[in-house]
Amino acid sequence: MELWLVRHGETLWNREGRLLGWTDLPLTPLGEAQAKALRGVLPGLPAFSSDLLRAQRTAELAGFQPQPVFALREIHFGLLEGALWQELDPAYQEALLRFQGFAPPGGESLEAFQERVFRFLESLTGPALLFTHGGVIRAALRALGEDGLVQPGSAVVLDWPKRVLDRLIPNP
Repeated sequence: MELWLVRHGETLWNREGRLLGWTDLPLTPLGEAQAKALRGVLPGLPAFSSDLLRAQRTAELAGFQPQPVFALREIHFGLLEGALWQELDPAYQEALLRFQGFAPPGGESLEAFQERVFRFLESLTGPALLFTHGGVIRAALRALGEDGLVQPGSAVVLDWPKRVLDRLIPNP
């Protein structure tokens, strides 16, 4: 099944290198430009988005009226929310880089996060466009045997649950 996973445009915390999970930040002017650059590039598929503002706004600026879905939210970083990457405990950095064994205090374990995301992906019955977050996309890529961080305002195309088909990085 063809799935287009689109990462929301840039926010201030993305630019600053802070962990951004459930905090509902708006897009920066660059983030809005990234979202607008997607207009006319994405296919006219049924659209879903994280229920957080940055993903919904990206979808709207790209020309879609998505159905908001809690399951497409980023991982909940708990007490680490807003922490600067370079100031994180090295054990947390390593777990995030490996994308294994991460369980932030007061937040959501990586395993619970992945279960939430995969349950939604498996519930889809046809091709779809998903406006979401970097962690959600990374979880899907890793499930397909790949890895990598996706830049704000870009997308990956999957033949779920088989393989990655393409990567899209529009220029704002």
